[in-house]
Amino acid sequence: MSLRIAHVTATFPPYRGGTGNVCYHNARELARRGHEVTVITATVPGAPDHEERDSFAVRRLRPLVRVGNAPVLPGLVGALRGFDVVHLHYPFFGGELTALAAAQNRSPLVVTYHQDVLLQGAISLVGLGLRYTAGRAVLRSAARVLFTSEDYGNASHIRPLLRGNEKRLGALPNGVDTSLFCPAMNAHELGAHRSASSGKHTVLLVAALDRAHYFKGVDVLLDALARLPAGFRGVIVGDGDLRQTYEARALELGIGERVAFAGRVSDTQLVRHYQNADVTVLPSITMGEAFGLVLVESLACGTPVVASDLPGVRTVVDHGRDGLLVPVRDDVALAGALQKICAGPALGRTMGERGRVKVERNYSWQAIGRNLEQIYRDVLEQHSPTMARVVRGRT
Repeated sequence: MSLRIAHVTATFPPYRGGTGNVCYHNARELARRGHEVTVITATVPGAPDHEERDSFAVRRLRPLVRVGNAPVLPGLVGALRGFDVVHLHYPFFGGELTALAAAQNRSPLVVTYHQDVLLQGAISLVGLGLRYTAGRAVLRSAARVLFTSEDYGNASHIRPLLRGNEKRLGALPNGVDTSLFCPAMNAHELGAHRSASSGKHTVLLVAALDRAHYFKGVDVLLDALARLPAGFRGVIVGDGDLRQTYEARALELGIGERVAFAGRVSDTQLVRHYQNADVTVLPSITMGEAFGLVLVESLACGTPVVASDLPGVRTVVDHGRDGLLVPVRDDVALAGALQKICAGPALGRTMGERGRVKVERNYSWQAIGRNLEQIYRDVLEQHSPTMARVVRGRT
């Protein structure tokens, strides 16, 4: 009953980014469920062109050209032969070749639409043109288009392109490894600052600090911290070409000593950051943020969250129960929310406990893997009942 599944993604570990992370866990969970999975992505320095990891294959193709995180991979058409299902992680400028290959090979195409790409300046006109031409063709050729939430799907800029295709739309959230991202085993493992009596509180932000992720709202957090008492300190995990700009902004606001830039960290270190924080923030400023994986990771570790009230993001946070939502670009509201959660240990602890329960129920990769497997089988049945019978009979 195993399927031959190809996942196509513009980015993949060792690059640390949300889309590649989701692709990795989708592939790993499907492989654990007995399927033959191959991830196809672009070459990156220091990573082999072919490797086997966690029981699935990774094949990296050399790009003809690369613009930021968007590679054009001419080898996709040949690389995608022989798969029962092709799964494209989109947007992926250059990923249009995936839809062409799937059509040529008569493999149903499943698309996870991760987020709207909101470009700035003159290049935004190019992006708009691609959305209504190549992007429209990709999305309308898909047997299923999955948004990370129904809420985001309804608000997305590409929703009008799918008018008349409502039966092909679905939702599949991002997930988290609940065995890795978990609360500290005992209070001794936590930093001393996680006590209201100490008067010190740690606010965590986890994000790529590069131009492609300008929308993460780092400036909003820095402005909020400048409004808060000296006992509030920020820890920013991540790196990129905007890091020095943010460091300079912190110094300009007079909070340079209260903000630590931790750079890139291992998953184990990231878990410890979540565990040691009093609250994790996601102050994103545009719909380039569609879900907020860091929110799920934080809640899995028992740490409450504060996030911008954006489509998709707001579906992850139960306002008042496991975190708080604040208006977009509102540093005053953000500062107030941080003070509210940190006012006493009971509220933050209760919110974190509720969040952990919710994540175990809704956002474990095991649950998401089961749902994705069923989506593939439904797609195959609709695409070709004969093919579905062949797949069911395969050992």
